[in-house]
Amino acid sequence: MIDIKVPTVGESINEVTLLKWTKKDGDYVERDEVIAELESEKATFEVNAEQAGVLKTAANEGDTIKVGEVLASIDESAAKPEASKVPDQVGNDRVGGQDAGTKKQAEGGDAKGEADVKVKEAEKKKAAPSTNGSDKKPAVAADIKTTPVAAAIIADKKVDPKKVTPSGYQGKIVKDDVLAALSSPGRPVGKELFTRNERREKMTNLRKTISRRLVEAKNTTAMLTTFNEVDMKPIMDIRNQYKEKFKEIHGVGLGFMSFFAKACCFALQEWPPVNAYIDGDELVYHDYCDISIAVSTPRGLTVPVIRNAESLSMAEIERKVIELANKAKDNKLGMDELQGGTFTITNGGVFGSLMSTPIINIPQSAILGMHKIEERPIAQNGQVVIRPMMYLALSYDHRIIDGRESVSFLVRVKELLEKPEQLLFGKDPLKALLEL
Repeated sequence: MIDIKVPTVGESINEVTLLKWTKKDGDYVERDEVIAELESEKATFEVNAEQAGVLKTAANEGDTIKVGEVLASIDESAAKPEASKVPDQVGNDRVGGQDAGTKKQAEGGDAKGEADVKVKEAEKKKAAPSTNGSDKKPAVAADIKTTPVAAAIIADKKVDPKKVTPSGYQGKIVKDDVLAALSSPGRPVGKELFTRNERREKMTNLRKTISRRLVEAKNTTAMLTTFNEVDMKPIMDIRNQYKEKFKEIHGVGLGFMSFFAKACCFALQEWPPVNAYIDGDELVYHDYCDISIAVSTPRGLTVPVIRNAESLSMAEIERKVIELANKAKDNKLGMDELQGGTFTITNGGVFGSLMSTPIINIPQSAILGMHKIEERPIAQNGQVVIRPMMYLALSYDHRIIDGRESVSFLVRVKELLEKPEQLLFGKDPLKALLEL
């Protein structure tokens, strides 16, 4: 019998939460097969079987377990169960609900299984939306998660999936959600009217960490926020002109984050205090830019880090952003991808925020907040014009960053974004030519 203990996942982390068992008690597991998912204060990680054998669990999902405690045991002396000799005829549906005891029963079960398959195929064909050009149904967007049955009802009844409240795992829309939306239009879907119910849920380790760090940032820093606005038309024009070619060559889309990360890298190197932090009685300056990107996930906010962003190309930054965002959503971020960082960028604009005061990601000294792009009238060359404008907010620790540095940093970011050609080497090409 081999004990599987909770591994050490980082300094100062003494306990973890068991999110779920990927294998059940009594299951036979192979060596290195994932048996459970654990959550620490900073990240989610998997636990693998050290040997093949029968799994014996020692904790329940949701339990808090100390590092080093026994999570499960594996009986490596147990024999591996033989695979079923008669394949199921209808996938996961058992024939008749029992094993065939005699040849006659098996034949009868096979016949029944074949009949079930035909019935299921007929039902699928009946439920499937017509493919005729005159009877096209709206398809569910790729970014909306639904079960196959729910997707079929949405397409058939022309339901707007954005108006359906999902109740499935990880925000997935199930059949009952769609039926509820159809039965009660104009009312909260799936909610009891005039209810006074309350719910209590245990805080996850990640949420506890977020809560503790935000309060610590407010209580231990002299935080102040300065604002500016940027005309996004030059960047939007570049994206519209080159996005197809960019994706064709680099295999990744051209987003706004690479422009902002690149602009911040140039500005951080021009204003070093914004890229520094306080360590006791010393100031720690960085000659590199490790940019933290705030990513919202169903379980809370995570801030993975793009290492040496100042040395990466636009395409490399975009690839890294997508990689880290996907890992964050799938709870696959490692500790090394979450630790460190010298400056943070957060984008509240994706949720519709017009303006905010982001909180510093300690021990860093500053954070840049992006916001919603909104067309507004502005004065330009004596004329009132409509431009896609975005408010920028820089929250900073006034103990290390003075007003001159913070305002100058934000103005520099604005200049680089409104003249993206300067992102090539951080200077106006004409002034560089004239050595001005």
